[in-house]
Amino acid sequence: MTRLLTNHIATMTEMREPHKVLERAGGKPVAVMKNSKCVAYLVPAENVVTEEPRYATREEVMASLRKRKAVNQPVLDYLKDK
Repeated sequence: MTRLLTNHIATMTEMREPHKVLERAGGKPVAVMKNSKCVAYLVPAENVVTEEPRYATREEVMASLRKRKAVNQPVLDYLKDK
């Protein structure tokens, strides 16, 4: 069985009126099912990224690692023994 990436489901029959499906989903993506198999995902236009993503600089990554060191270090120490 395939794992669905959303909690909202619609059948092909319900897709005759996609605006109602999107209203019911409340702006969340909808898995479109046919014969109990996911054939597509319907994603509202406002959820689609239209601009280029911004990549973190090296300094931002290093600052984040320093800030999280107290949280990450016990996990790293635990994994070192495995």
